[in-house]
Amino acid sequence: MSTLEAVPGAAESASRAWMRALERTVSIARNPTRVLPVVIEDMAEQRGDAPALLSDQGSLTYRSLVQLANQYARWAKEAGIGKGDVVGLLMNNQPEYFAIWLGICSVGGVVALLNTHLVRQSLAHCVQVVQPGHLIVARELAGSLSAALHGLPNPPKIWVHGGDHADFQRIEEEIGRYPNDNLTARDRPLITVEDRALYIYTSGTTGWPKAANISHARIMQWTHWFAGMMGARPDDRMYDSLPMYHSIGGVLVPGAMLVAGGSVVVRERFSASQFWSDIVHWDCTMFQYIGEFCRYLVHASRSTAVPPHRIRLACGNGLAPDVWSEFKQRSGVPRILEFYASTEGGVSLFNVEERPGAVGRVPRYLEHRFSPALVRFDSESGALIRNEEGFCIPCRPNEPGEAIGPILEDGPNIGSRWEGYSDAEASEKKIVRNVFRAGDAWIRTGDLMKKDEKGFFYFVDRVGDTFRWKGENVATSEVAQTVCAFPGVRHANVYGVKMRATEGRAGMAAVVAEDDLDLEAFREYLVNHLPAYARPAFLRICGDVELTGTMKYSKTELVRQGFDPAATRDPLYFDHPELRAFLPLDRELYERIQAGEVRL
Repeated sequence: MSTLEAVPGAAESASRAWMRALERTVSIARNPTRVLPVVIEDMAEQRGDAPALLSDQGSLTYRSLVQLANQYARWAKEAGIGKGDVVGLLMNNQPEYFAIWLGICSVGGVVALLNTHLVRQSLAHCVQVVQPGHLIVARELAGSLSAALHGLPNPPKIWVHGGDHADFQRIEEEIGRYPNDNLTARDRPLITVEDRALYIYTSGTTGWPKAANISHARIMQWTHWFAGMMGARPDDRMYDSLPMYHSIGGVLVPGAMLVAGGSVVVRERFSASQFWSDIVHWDCTMFQYIGEFCRYLVHASRSTAVPPHRIRLACGNGLAPDVWSEFKQRSGVPRILEFYASTEGGVSLFNVEERPGAVGRVPRYLEHRFSPALVRFDSESGALIRNEEGFCIPCRPNEPGEAIGPILEDGPNIGSRWEGYSDAEASEKKIVRNVFRAGDAWIRTGDLMKKDEKGFFYFVDRVGDTFRWKGENVATSEVAQTVCAFPGVRHANVYGVKMRATEGRAGMAAVVAEDDLDLEAFREYLVNHLPAYARPAFLRICGDVELTGTMKYSKTELVRQGFDPAATRDPLYFDHPELRAFLPLDRELYERIQAGEVRL
């Protein structure tokens, strides 16, 4: 039985969601000067003292949000920040974060949303690639910023927020000098949806982070589309604990709720132990998730019951198939809206029908607007496979391939245009040409997916994470899902490791277990549930896992350390193929494996 058959009215509900999104976005191109700051100003006229952004540190009504944004707009003008000039923003989550970039963008400035987890060279790189003239930094992050920028040529003027600092002027004192009434058309340059508004950075998993160009058109598309998809209403209150330097936590969530007249609860960071008490305390009706967010909540709910709540929708991406059903059952959340999208653009998918594990499906009546394709990919070379005529080869149903999106500069959806990065060379590397016909151009997502017979897309792995072993491609995310399904395994990070005497990369799993892991039972489970080439040859038992700011597993250091027992204090094991058991991996066994004396 299909999902649509199993859920009464599911098809009608999905159609309504798509139609709401289309209705909210259809006028964006027809009204090029109606950008998000203008929309929020209009909402402030309607909503006045209704709550807009709420937090333990302080809250903003619609009126006070716009007033604060107006002060930042006037500050930007007097500071000489003209149309296209860049201002860096390095702050932890708080309501004022949204007001700052909203105000600066309203007068033509471009705000670079800097990752608060970066330090030293990586932070310096992110500043250098956009060359801001000014940078606003939270007082608690000012020290790491100073260290990162020390010695750099042409550093920006630094303004500190949230307290006094010996070296920098306090931005709140400066902002307080300006009136907070709305600017007139004469006071601000003409801003259209075609103008750049933000720089938002990629994760940097394949090198230095890149600054993605984000236009006012894309902000309008993101916010209004999701308001429609979620059916956001003025009585909705959404819980947002995702980093505000990210496109979802800092733009999509607050923007989508505010254009609908609702409100957003801003939390500084995600906490599984306090999540449900926060939901109840703030009387939230929706929340946003990402990555391993829901897995943490599932484990927390096994020991502590979820209290009664008013959540009607959870929206996000990265909800693992092995978590989906248990999360929904334990949380009591009636509806999940899973989606797939990248900050850079190219492909967007929405799972409105709640098919567990799927990232989305494109209705036939919208295929002319959203037409992603899956093409065959060579995991060793990193290139797309082409036929004798030189064109890419479409994947068959359920065959994994790289997801690509067409570049349609004059397409009907201006918010989905490919806008690239601040670095033109990096932008060009994302483009693949002559894909299905001479002269066409598509964006590579770097994500492997598969598509079933009913048109549902499923995420398989990142291109760089999939590795080849014993002549087969191993998708790390699929192996991790299987590993996590074993009782007692809380988290699993799977990756490939190299050996001196063996070609390819063997699988390794770093796992976090609730109790002592029964290695014999665990190995038997893996033998029964994974093909031999996909079973992890090495096992690392960790006390916890390292997550990125957007709650994705960090693999860089794990891959670097490999299976070397000298590189970690964590217990390591080797799945000995002849003894058919996990053996403790000591230095002697490590050297024998590296020398090729033990056949894998």
